[in-house]
Amino acid sequence: MDDEQLLRYSRQMMLPEIDAEGQLRLAEAKVLIIGLGGLGSAVSIYLTAAGVGELVLVDFDKVDLSNLQRQIVHSDKDIGRLKVESASDHLLALNPGVKLSLINHVLEGEELEQQVEAADVVVDATDNFKTRFAINEASVKTRTPLVSGAAIRFEAQLSVFNPADDKSPCYRCLYGDNVTVEETCTENGVMSPLLGIVGSIQAAETMKLIMGIGKTLQGKLMLIDILNMEWHTATLPRNPECPVCSGLSDEQ
Repeated sequence: MDDEQLLRYSRQMMLPEIDAEGQLRLAEAKVLIIGLGGLGSAVSIYLTAAGVGELVLVDFDKVDLSNLQRQIVHSDKDIGRLKVESASDHLLALNPGVKLSLINHVLEGEELEQQVEAADVVVDATDNFKTRFAINEASVKTRTPLVSGAAIRFEAQLSVFNPADDKSPCYRCLYGDNVTVEETCTENGVMSPLLGIVGSIQAAETMKLIMGIGKTLQGKLMLIDILNMEWHTATLPRNPECPVCSGLSDEQ
């Protein structure tokens, strides 16, 4: 690292758990962020500021006025622009040293699997079960750690899934085949700071995975209610009959 980088990341490198070694791990890491809405905004901003070397940004949508209440990586002048382009401008202005790759279409099938496999960590910042299930399947198949978050109204949930550990559950262990109703922020609303809280935690969990420090939310489900300011963490066991990861340990 040069003098400018040492100064930029100095407050972070002061932490003995991180130090220069942890910062170098961040600089060499590649993170796939799927979704640049409320969650993806906070995640991308903090990972960029923290010095993650490469971010792959995925979103097919364009910025709308109704997004700006919570999607803080975009601004009023970006209305009508592709979210990946809007986010790219913001992030490069924040930290010109980060490498950005932009994907402005739906990521699915073989392409999704290839992008997941190429990443050190995948961040799911999407808003629908179909996409979340597909990301999870790619994560399990490629043994790539997945940081998952979801938020609606005043409530949110977060977890970390690490298929490289045969004790880790996957996202499908949480839901199985019991998803019958899909709720979205568009239909139900959401309090804007909640997305910042959840996205920031996702960024922190991503950084910890990259640097190999601390304890993550693997095997746990964090539940947040900001209306009553209650935070709970529940144990999330692996489902031995999970249709996605049940045979994973046998394949290792």
